[in-house]
Order: sequence, then structure tokens, then C-alpha cells
Amino acid sequence: MAAKGKHQGARLSVNVDHVATLRQARKAPYPDPVEAARIAEAAGASGITVHLRVDRRHVQDADVERLRASVRGKLNLEMSTAEEMLKVALRTKPHQVTLVPERPEEVTTEGGLNLILYGRRIADVADRLAAAEIAVSLFVDPDPRQIQALGPLKEHGVTGFEINTDAYTRATLATEREAVQDHLKQIAEAVGQGRDLGLKAYAGHGLTTANVGPVAAIAGMEELNIGHALIARAVIVGLEAAVREMLAAMSAES
Repeated sequence: MAAKGKHQGARLSVNVDHVATLRQARKAPYPDPVEAARIAEAAGASGITVHLRVDRRHVQDADVERLRASVRGKLNLEMSTAEEMLKVALRTKPHQVTLVPERPEEVTTEGGLNLILYGRRIADVADRLAAAEIAVSLFVDPDPRQIQALGPLKEHGVTGFEINTDAYTRATLATEREAVQDHLKQIAEAVGQGRDLGLKAYAGHGLTTANVGPVAAIAGMEELNIGHALIARAVIVGLEAAVREMLAAMSAES
């Protein structure tokens, strides 16, 4: 379960995908995700996350290259295991790659990787990333079987895992209190199980200022990757204020 009291150190990585989404809607040169990344880091974010999709619906290859040159903290590149994406990662060399499942018709990532079914391909991609000295994280659901499957992948360079918080965040939006606590417990147990394997624990998907506190307070949680809620709030109050609000929510009593 979530720890009591003050947040003890989970960092914030700001996902700037939807800055690029707004830009691509008009095929304009603005708003610039690189400028957004600079503002987010200045406001207290420890790093930046971007998802380069095969269809290039928002972030473009050039964005990744420019972010790699300008981000002061950790640049976390989310991508599928497609060979095309692997080539981009090996060329740009972000600090970390988070492997995620991807379907062309999805609006956003719909679930975690199936490490049991696709473990061999994931191991191959992880080997090649690790050989290029890129840290590797895997986006997984808080399922004990999937967390257990992370163990053998350590030998292939996997250093961390990101828990998919979608079910938890959906329950918070529906104000289903019992379900919220059940999902939070699953996340906390998954974090503990993964850390027992010697892996770094991250989380993200659907987190907002209203529900982030209990997740940030989970013992061993190192970093939260948050995008849509931050960029949506930034439209109203500006990105600097949105980042500061999120950091405050992460540090609130839970």
C-alpha cells in the first residue's frame, strides 16, 4: 500500500508528446516540444519523456535528436520493439528507452507489454540497446506474472520497469473507492516485487494532480512519467505552473 506521510523522492518526467500533437494538427513549426522540455525542466522536472510512434502522429525523429542535445536531465524514449524504432534509438542514444506495446488504431497505449508471449523479441531489442549503453525499461501492467517475467530479462540489459497505472486512474475518475484501493495495492505490490528483483520502479498513464499523490508515495517509486494531464493543464495556466502544481501534488499528504 501507499506509504503514509510526505512524498519521499519520486521524480517527475514530463511527457511532451501532446505539445507535438498540437503542432502536428496544423503542420506548423510551433509549439515546439523542445522549448516545452526546457520550461518543464526549469520548473523542476527531472527529465523528459517522448513516445516516437511508427506513424509519427506527434513526435518526429528530429524532435528526438534535438531533445537529446538539449535535455539536461534524463531523456526517456518510449517506443515499440519495431526494427525501425530500434534504429532511431541506436542513432540518437537517449539515456533510457522504455519499450511499450503499440497498435496503429489505438488513441493511446492501451496496456502493458506481454513479456511472457513476446519475451524473446524484447530480450533481443534490450540486448542491442544495452550494448549501446542505453538503459532499458519495460512498460508492464501490475500483474505478478509479468513482473516475475522481468527477472530473466535483467540478463539482457533491462534495468527498470514502468507500471501501467491506467486501471487505477480510471477508478479514481469513476470515484470507485474500493476499486481505487485495490488497484493501488496491486501497484504497490508490483513495485515491491520488481524492486526485489533489483530493478528500478517507475509508473505512469492517466495520472493527474487529483490522483498522483498515493502513487508517488509508494515505497520504492523512483519516477512518474506524466504527459496528457500536464499539457492539458498548461493550456489553461502555462507549462511552468502546471509542472509546479504536479510536483506539489506528488509531495502532498496521502
